[in-house]
This record gives sequence, C-alpha cells and structure tokens, in this order.
Amino acid sequence: MPFNINTFKEAGLVYGGARPSLFNIYLTVPAGIGIDNVSVQKFSFVARAAELPASEIGSFEVPYFGRTIKLAGERTFGAWSTTIMNDEDFAVRAMFELWSNAINRMVANVRDPSLNAEQYKTDLEVIQYGKDGTLLRSYAIVGAFPTSVGNIALDWSSTGAVEEFSVSFNYDYWLPLVEASDKKAGGVNVYGAQSITDGPLGPA
Repeated sequence: MPFNINTFKEAGLVYGGARPSLFNIYLTVPAGIGIDNVSVQKFSFVARAAELPASEIGSFEVPYFGRTIKLAGERTFGAWSTTIMNDEDFAVRAMFELWSNAINRMVANVRDPSLNAEQYKTDLEVIQYGKDGTLLRSYAIVGAFPTSVGNIALDWSSTGAVEEFSVSFNYDYWLPLVEASDKKAGGVNVYGAQSITDGPLGPA
C-alpha cells in the first residue's frame, strides 16, 4: 500500500473522525423516590464526561492431552460512570444521594419499603452527535442504578474551577437505539432487534 495522505483521507477518517465532546445523556429516575424533574433535566447539562458502554465476552480453557483450547464464555457488562459538575444548588448531587439512600438507607441498612422488586432501576441513554449536529449513535443502558456517588474534593488553593464528582452505575445490559446515521462509509452493526427475536424465549 502506498504511503499517500490522500488515500488515508479517502479510506480512513472519511468524515473527519467522531469527536468525544459531542455527546449528551438522558436520564429517567425511578418513580417513588421523590426526585423532581428540575434535577433530572439539569443532569443533562452538567454531566461533563461519560463513556459509550463496553462489554466483554469471557473465555475458558478445556484441556486435552496436555494442551488446551479456548472457548467463548458469557458476556458481561462492566460499570458505567459519568463525571458531573456541581452547582451551588447541589440539585444533581442531592438527586443521586436521595436515589442511593432509597436503595440502601444511610443509617438503617434497609431499602425504601415503597420500592418493590427492582423499582430502583432505570434506563439511561447516551447519544453521540456528529460535527454537523446529526445523531450518529445512541445506546440504551438498561436496568441501571447508582452504586457509587463519588467525593467532591475541597481545597483552599483551588481557584478558577468548578467542583466535580463522579457517579458509577451497574446495569443489566446495553443495546443500540440508533445504530447509524446516513454516514455509511463502511459496515454498520445492526443487532438491536435481535434481542427480542433470538433465543428460546423469543417470539414464536
């Protein structure tokens, strides 16, 4: 292959590369916890950093006469986290503290009795935008709940900065809601619909 910059532009980053700063997060909070919509809406504006979710397929070894073969195992989904800017109303911070307290009380070590089964879980949506404002890809993070509300560092020498804290979620799985825009220079993974058609419990 010739080392030609024009070849790279035509076959590599055809659209100039996706930008990590062009994203947004939409959050719904489980009913019954007592969180107002103002805090939920504010979250989308102060969630400064996040990540598109990852997953991993494990593997295991099967021995045979002193040698082994590797077989694919099950899929697992790691934690998902976001970094949040803290405003002086502490609205978003208080929202996650209230949610966390409903899952397990700070003092009593019990769950809020009004939350039956898995009613403390919710769905998140992480959206990646293009430089022209088009929606490129969207992920649903299903069955999410906060497992960690991080600390806020305080420091007399910190000036010209906004407080931040992190929140980590565990969740059941993720799926793409929007799998591609009209920018199709290459292949596109289309598998969201498989979640309801594959497997022994899928539609007949």
